[in-house]
Amino acid sequence: MSKVAWIGLGVMGYPMAGHIQQKGGHELVVYNRTAAKADTWCRDYAGSTAPTPRAAAAGADFVFCCVGNDDDLRAVTIGEDGAFHDMAPGAVFIDNTTASAEVARELYAEAKKRGLHFLDAPVSGGQSGAEAGTLTVMVGGDAEPYARAEPVMQCFAQAVKRMGDAGAGQLTKMVNQICIAGLIQSLAEGLHFAGKAGLDIPAVMDVITKGASRSWQMENRWETMVAGKFDYGFAIEWMRKDLSICLDEARSNGAQLPVTALVDQFYAELMSMGGRRWDTSSLIARLNRPE
Repeated sequence: MSKVAWIGLGVMGYPMAGHIQQKGGHELVVYNRTAAKADTWCRDYAGSTAPTPRAAAAGADFVFCCVGNDDDLRAVTIGEDGAFHDMAPGAVFIDNTTASAEVARELYAEAKKRGLHFLDAPVSGGQSGAEAGTLTVMVGGDAEPYARAEPVMQCFAQAVKRMGDAGAGQLTKMVNQICIAGLIQSLAEGLHFAGKAGLDIPAVMDVITKGASRSWQMENRWETMVAGKFDYGFAIEWMRKDLSICLDEARSNGAQLPVTALVDQFYAELMSMGGRRWDTSSLIARLNRPE
């Protein structure tokens, strides 16, 4: 059993921390910017709360984090009350935030200076995967701390893999988001086309989900997309944050992402339609809106 700190109890972090507590039997201390949510977590699971990231991390073997963006991540690590200030030598900080590769490398270097370890470990699977404990974790950082942290990460994941040095986890997550953006747009167009063509959509999907075009998005979202229900997880505003990270990195490394850039603009249109909190499958709503 290890001493584990968890920073950030949003829609992903809340159940992920719960899985560590329930499946791993670890001693858990949690911090959340809104203290009431941390108190609620402690009522749902066993554990204790801390008033700051620094206090939560003190003496922990592993410190997990799942916050909003690069700036939030810097605040809870190297900010005035950041976790890095009181982490024990040799302790491992595991960041499950989807952030930039740049901040991952920056915090990896800062952790090294302090005798700590930093792993960038973004996840895929959305809110449903977090709740079910079936996330995929892609990790960047050194092999030795990864080997120590992997069993703890497995509490909330079906797959955990080290992808390379610092930043490699975030870069892999970018590939994931680039692929998802294109998949959902093509699925939206296919469903829209089938409707316009007067086809029996359930029959079409029954056939093509057994063929080469099958995907998780197709199998799990086509019915809700056709029904116009878009409250199934990862919100447009979060996806746009992720795609912005992808496009920034592409400008830096010279990659060409024309479809990703186009889909990002389609999501911007949906936000202007009032869909900020719709899930990412709502791309079909743009195609089906009244002419």
